[in-house]
Amino acid sequence: MDLAGYVINAVLVEGRSVREVCAAHDVSRSWLYELIARYRELGDDGLKPRSKRPRSAPTRVPAAVEEEIVALRKSLAEEGLDAGAHTIHYHLQRRRRRRRAVPSVATIWRVLSRRGFVTPQPHKRPRSSWRRFQAELPNECWQADTTHWALADGTDVEILNVVDDHSRVLVASQTFLTTKAADVVAVFYQGVERYGPPASMLTDNGAVFTAQSRHGTCAIELELIGLGIAYKHSRPYHPQTCGKVERFHQTLKKWLAKQPPARTVAQLQAQLDQFRTYYNTVRPHRALNRRTPSEAFAARTKATPRGAGITIPTHYRVRRDRVDKAGRVTLRYHSKLLHIGVGRPHTGTRVLLLVADRDVRVLTEDGELLQHLTIDPTKNYQPHGRL
Repeated sequence: MDLAGYVINAVLVEGRSVREVCAAHDVSRSWLYELIARYRELGDDGLKPRSKRPRSAPTRVPAAVEEEIVALRKSLAEEGLDAGAHTIHYHLQRRRRRRRAVPSVATIWRVLSRRGFVTPQPHKRPRSSWRRFQAELPNECWQADTTHWALADGTDVEILNVVDDHSRVLVASQTFLTTKAADVVAVFYQGVERYGPPASMLTDNGAVFTAQSRHGTCAIELELIGLGIAYKHSRPYHPQTCGKVERFHQTLKKWLAKQPPARTVAQLQAQLDQFRTYYNTVRPHRALNRRTPSEAFAARTKATPRGAGITIPTHYRVRRDRVDKAGRVTLRYHSKLLHIGVGRPHTGTRVLLLVADRDVRVLTEDGELLQHLTIDPTKNYQPHGRL
């Protein structure tokens, strides 16, 4: 028997006084009198513990506001956009600028949690343990990386994303069936046209970003050297170094998953262009104190390359080849395969190509000079029809 049942029996059955029972069991007389009244009205049910919850909550969010929070959460989630408490708070502020106050972020989080939209994740690493770094100025550093996506028919494509480290501006987002080194250069210059050149660039060690493992220099490395832009690479198997663009891949894919599957590369590119506009100008970014990337980019002076105009070191190569039936040899320059004419009389001849950047000398194994030219980047060295 619990204490309530015991004291009730002591007073009503044994006939002991309320004062005596309260003193013996250290309970208040008001509680005991209330208990006796409930027992006489409800019997044993009146002795059951009752909730201490207040009958009213003056500070509770009105039902209409709570429904607005839930509707906004569902709408953002269905579009594949960020739908956390901070983002909902931002959108409510924009809606209610001239109306009553907006609930706090903590209140919105409690509403979402109470309505079942928040899943506890106690296994996640605490924010206090994170080591954050961020460039001080816009264009101080760009991060670039590729990620994979699938078209409606299952065709695998690659998306090249470039993000500004300071403002999180999506500088460029371009899709290719297979990203080549020349594509990286083209996308880089698209970003430069929109936002100006960066002071430095950070990528991983993918083949389209560096030729260090091949003891050479790839196209984007040559371009950055010529512009005086510092080029940095992350440590192998350490994607956290390029964490901002890696995290952006997740944001982009979450949004793409909610869109109609693109049937072609062109359709996918249209979706990427649409998201780039939304991400840069509409979506509030938590790391930017709920500003948009465009607002953060415009707020400060832009960094510029420090060493423009420096001399590019000469890149030497030696390549062995055999003259084909059309009298040509091949040579790769800035990731593009060039066909250099030597002459049909030399068909089948084994040759040696001595390359010093754009200067090319084609010699036989006996040392006879067959061709000497300087590669013109504006010229097309591709075969034209059947010879």
